Amino acid sequence: MKRLKNFLFLLAAAPVVAFASGASIHLDKAPVNLSDQDSLQRGARMFVNYCLNCHSAGSMRYSRLQDLGLTEDQIKENLLFAGEKPGETMKVGMTKADGKAWFGATPPDLSVIARSRGADWLYTYLRSFYRDDTRTTGWNNVVFDKVGMPHVMWDLQGEMVPHYRKEGEHEVIDRLELAKPGSVTLAEYDAKVGDLVNYLVWMGEPAQVQRKQLGVIVLIFLAVFFVVAYYLKKEFWKDIH
Repeated sequence: MKRLKNFLFLLAAAPVVAFASGASIHLDKAPVNLSDQDSLQRGARMFVNYCLNCHSAGSMRYSRLQDLGLTEDQIKENLLFAGEKPGETMKVGMTKADGKAWFGATPPDLSVIARSRGADWLYTYLRSFYRDDTRTTGWNNVVFDKVGMPHVMWDLQGEMVPHYRKEGEHEVIDRLELAKPGSVTLAEYDAKVGDLVNYLVWMGEPAQVQRKQLGVIVLIFLAVFFVVAYYLKKEFWKDIH
C-alpha cells in the first residue's frame, strides 16, 4: 500500500505533535535494538496485551519467546490468558468475517508486518492517532488516513486532537495536541511503542541475530582462509616460471 503524502513532524517528549504537508511522510527512527532482551520482553507483553486481541501472528509460537530469555513458566504466567499452550501459534478467536464487519477490513496477521511496513513506519504510525468523530471507531491516523483500526493504546497515550491550517483551498493537519492525558507521559508512551516495534522486528525473523553473527564468523573464516590459500598457492608455484 502506498504511503500517504504528507510531511510529518513528531515532538516525542512534548504534549504537542506538529505536522505539515509535503512530498512524503517524515518517519521517526524506531529505537530497534535486537540485543536488548529486556526491551524485547516488554514488547512481547505489549503485543499480547494490546495487539493479539484482534491481530494474529500465525507464524510465531509462544514457546519461541524462550529465545528472549523467558522460561516456559514465565510465558504461561504472563503471556497466556485464554487456555493456550506454549507450543501453539499466536492466533485469535475473532473470525475474518467478524473483523471485516467490525472494522471494515480483516485485521492483518502481524507475523511479518515489520518486514512489510518497516520499523520506522510502525513506530510513527502507532504514535499518530487522533480523535475523529467522523470515523466509525472515533479515531483516525495522520500516517494512515481513514484507517479502520481504533487507537487501542489510547489509555496509555491519552487523546490527541488535530489542529488544522489552510494550505491553498485545503485544510491540512498542522499539529496534534494532547487534549486528555493518558496513564503515562508521551515520552513513556513512545518508549513503550519502541519496545513493541522492537519486538515486531524480532518476530519477523527471530533468527536474524544469530544469522548476522554467523555471517560475521563466516566472513572472518573466509578472510583467514584467503591468507592461508594465498601463501599455499605461492608455495606450490614457487618453482614454476
